[in-house]
Amino acid sequence: MHTLINYDFYKCIRKIANTFLHFYVDSSICLWICVYLFVNHTAFVCGLLRVCVCVCICMNHSLTYIYTAFSKPVGLPGLHEFTAMGLLDNRMIDYFDSDSKVKVPRQPWMKERLSPEYWEKGTQSRLSKQQWFTFNIDILKKRMRQNDTDAHVLQWRHGCEGVRQPDGTLKFTRGMDMYSYDGNDFLSFDDATGVWVAPINEALQTKRKWDEVQVLKDYTLGYLEHECIDWMQKFVTYQQKSLSEAIPPEVFVYTRNTEVEANVALSCMATGFYPKDIILQIKRNKRVLSKEDGLKTTGIRPNGDDTFQIRHTVAILRTDLSTYTCEVTHLASGLHVEKEWDHKLPDFSGGAIGVAVGGVIVLIVVVVAAITIIILYKRGVCV
Repeated sequence: MHTLINYDFYKCIRKIANTFLHFYVDSSICLWICVYLFVNHTAFVCGLLRVCVCVCICMNHSLTYIYTAFSKPVGLPGLHEFTAMGLLDNRMIDYFDSDSKVKVPRQPWMKERLSPEYWEKGTQSRLSKQQWFTFNIDILKKRMRQNDTDAHVLQWRHGCEGVRQPDGTLKFTRGMDMYSYDGNDFLSFDDATGVWVAPINEALQTKRKWDEVQVLKDYTLGYLEHECIDWMQKFVTYQQKSLSEAIPPEVFVYTRNTEVEANVALSCMATGFYPKDIILQIKRNKRVLSKEDGLKTTGIRPNGDDTFQIRHTVAILRTDLSTYTCEVTHLASGLHVEKEWDHKLPDFSGGAIGVAVGGVIVLIVVVVAAITIIILYKRGVCV
């Protein structure tokens, strides 16, 4: 199933909104607009009014960071002792956990736009915060008279929200800096009054201590109202530029003959896409094939027009009746394609003749070369 709606039309709608209304339109909203206009294609003016309504929804942006730490390993898949992630408009843009110990991008435009130094500094910052969480969980366990029998969790959420101005800049509207312990609210910062709020008695000691540190309050306010907004402005700009530049791939599924008459090479190819980050998989009866199944890949290669291509190939029996699917996901352009192989096979005779002809030609060349050497030897040219 092809989930991309006419790409040129999609870009046209977004360009109209961005040019005349001076607001950034989120890709998911644009997709919704395209669906609406395709269903009601005779009412384009009404559809354009829908763009205006959607733009109002997209004026607000948020940047949030979530840190989660357990008092001990929980031993469950996907749950790490420490995890940190950044979210732009509730979409993950970066990630770190205590097992990988590396801060990594989760959006193609984050990887392309930010330098290796940014990720290295981010990794060091996450490692430092992991130590801070470990230290403070121990303090809270003692304060609440808890033992090590059960796992306890401390979470910190902080970030900001901004509204887009006519000139494209973001204006601070709200900040968030809050802690929870074992799923319950523990401490939060009121950016309107500049004080910490403790909803439970166990947090009063921390509230009093932090309220007395003016530098901490000034830093927290400064981060929420300025630094956070500045980073969000950069990220939104990077994302917007990436979306405007993104080109979806064309996807092809085909087979060709191999030297083994009973086999064919099944290929899944995506080409003409930008940026280069892409996920391509071949599935047999919904199971993803890997190197262990004989899967081979060209890797991502450049085309001559600044776009990219990639191809996966696997050898299968000509008589194989399994369901083979080529699945391609290109996040930057919002494309997700699943194409099923139609079981059409190439005529093997052509391939066999080609191999036979090639063998005959090689044999003729060898024979001619041998005869030439013998003649030259007899004439005394070769010694």
